[in-house]
Amino acid sequence: MRLITLVCVMALSTPAFAQSGASPTGWKAIREGRNADAAAVFEEALRAEPRDPSLFLGAGLAAQLMGDLRKARDSFEQALRLAPNLTTASLLLGDLLYRQSDLRGAIEVYEAARTFAPDDKTLSARLARLREEPSLETGFFQSQSAHFTVLFEGPADEELARRAVDILESAYWRVGTALYTFPEHVITVVLYTEQQFRDTTRSPEWAAAAYDGRIRVPMRGALQQAAGELERVLTHEVAHAMIRAIAPRGVPTWLNEGMAVMFEPDGSRWASATIGGARDWIPLQQLEGDFSGFSGDQARIAYAESGEAARRLFEEAGGAGVVALLQDIAHGVPLDYAFEQRTLTSYSAFATTLR
Repeated sequence: MRLITLVCVMALSTPAFAQSGASPTGWKAIREGRNADAAAVFEEALRAEPRDPSLFLGAGLAAQLMGDLRKARDSFEQALRLAPNLTTASLLLGDLLYRQSDLRGAIEVYEAARTFAPDDKTLSARLARLREEPSLETGFFQSQSAHFTVLFEGPADEELARRAVDILESAYWRVGTALYTFPEHVITVVLYTEQQFRDTTRSPEWAAAAYDGRIRVPMRGALQQAAGELERVLTHEVAHAMIRAIAPRGVPTWLNEGMAVMFEPDGSRWASATIGGARDWIPLQQLEGDFSGFSGDQARIAYAESGEAARRLFEEAGGAGVVALLQDIAHGVPLDYAFEQRTLTSYSAFATTLR
């Protein structure tokens, strides 16, 4: 989310933005995580100033943070129609298109922006990175279904790619039904060699896959040999895609990873067995942040605890309650307050009773 931070800083410091009286209030709300408040501020301001590109930019970002990607895209495009040289709008629109698997569209947005800002380092870096992304143009092959595009290096991986497509489609409907969520865009999945995966994602050694708008999977070793491992990993990453569609920002890592573990085939049983044999627990509040600094053993416990917490949460609040909690988080409601409202249990009490 460093791009969002960059945009907020520009909005609060650039004279062009400051000319709009509503902009500082709206951008301050976004910076503080009050996304619903920000959306209301920008919507009201647009009724008075319907040709202010900075207001469309703010409205688009607020919509994106709340998971309304269609409105976000429309708002960014309108901002660029009014001000084609508004680089921040180009950066956000390109990032949104990329996360919706529209690589060519994102590149075109960045290339158009370069005509107005040829020396912008952020723009140049993003354009260079996207041009290096796996695609048909860079020599990758493709297997496609209604909801997924799977990119792979060559004919030797074609059978594996077809298996992946079948697993992904099954996971799409199973997880989507549980979360009442079905992303409209096609999700791109890239099958890498182990080294390509590490070089591209910079993931810790224990990571089996990654999701950053694209599902990235190293397709050697255990994924080809261990029964059920491919299904486990792909289902886990599909769950992350579904969660991001509901709440693009602010979800505590234990809830994000825990739900993904819970949806894995046999994930809840694995989590329960793992923590049952663990000597040390990690407090739930310490699992709200990034897991990447954990050792392999610590990560194993963190994922298991998260999976058990997610299972308990689903049992107590139900699928609809968990989705509502995610939506509250996306709107900027503080976690403690949202948790108690949706579960009728305090967050601290829930964390304590997990042990």
